[in-house]
Amino acid sequence: MAVVSETKAADLLDTGSVHHLMGYLLAMASVQTRRAFQHSLGTPFDLRTVEFTLLMLLLSSGGASPKQLARTLDMPAPNVTVLVDKLVARGLIERRRSSTDGRGQRVLLTTDGLALARQAHAQSMTSEAELLQRLSPAEQAMLRELLLKLSRG
Repeated sequence: MAVVSETKAADLLDTGSVHHLMGYLLAMASVQTRRAFQHSLGTPFDLRTVEFTLLMLLLSSGGASPKQLARTLDMPAPNVTVLVDKLVARGLIERRRSSTDGRGQRVLLTTDGLALARQAHAQSMTSEAELLQRLSPAEQAMLRELLLKLSRG
């Protein structure tokens, strides 16, 4: 946002020729959302987007198996293992043996992880409200519905 507003009009190309391309529009919207995420959550909480998402999933579910996380995040299991290892090392989550299947594991928030997840969630609500303030409530609902349709593949 700030980068474009500080740029002189003469330094910008006419993008009208690519406005019909959904991929372009999604990419440009992604630039804004990633910038907002980094400013409000990434830097203050030292979280990457996928780490924030994992914490939010655990916050809402109370815990999950690594397999559930891999499927939900649409990530290969080895990548989820690396992600979980990083958050375990930070003391935000822990692995526990499943109470129903001794061979399985559950990934749970630690006390510190729960506190950080709650703070990050509250901040994300504020940040999203600021990002979406240009849209009416009906437009926000429509955008959410359309993005859900696209994300389901």
